[in-house]
Amino acid sequence: MNQLKEWAQRLKQEVVALWFCTRHPRTPFLAKAIAAAIVAYAFSPIDLIPDFIPVLGYLDELILLPAGIWLVLKLVPGDVLEECRGQAARWLEEKKAGPRSYFAAALIVALWLAVLWLAWRWAESWVAW
Repeated sequence: MNQLKEWAQRLKQEVVALWFCTRHPRTPFLAKAIAAAIVAYAFSPIDLIPDFIPVLGYLDELILLPAGIWLVLKLVPGDVLEECRGQAARWLEEKKAGPRSYFAAALIVALWLAVLWLAWRWAESWVAW
């Protein structure tokens, strides 16, 4: 259980480091774009796949986030990454919590509403037949 807690803490610190990478001038554009998406999703108070859905609810945290973080870490120059990791460590010591992305939460809610609307339209056309 301690290993899982340590892994979660490292994951949180890496996401905060990626947050700083999105603001660093020497981070390549592609890395910034992917990092911004990963950070927004990680800090969103709402998940794309809600956690109460058995098995699928935790797949985003177990697979998608680590895979996205790994990809961004490969794209960011080493010295930039070390600088951002240092900033993240200091920020987490001072703040004790990760930032929240309400923009990402709103985007996810809008996505779910669009899916529900499309499903309703499809069901409506299917029933009308």
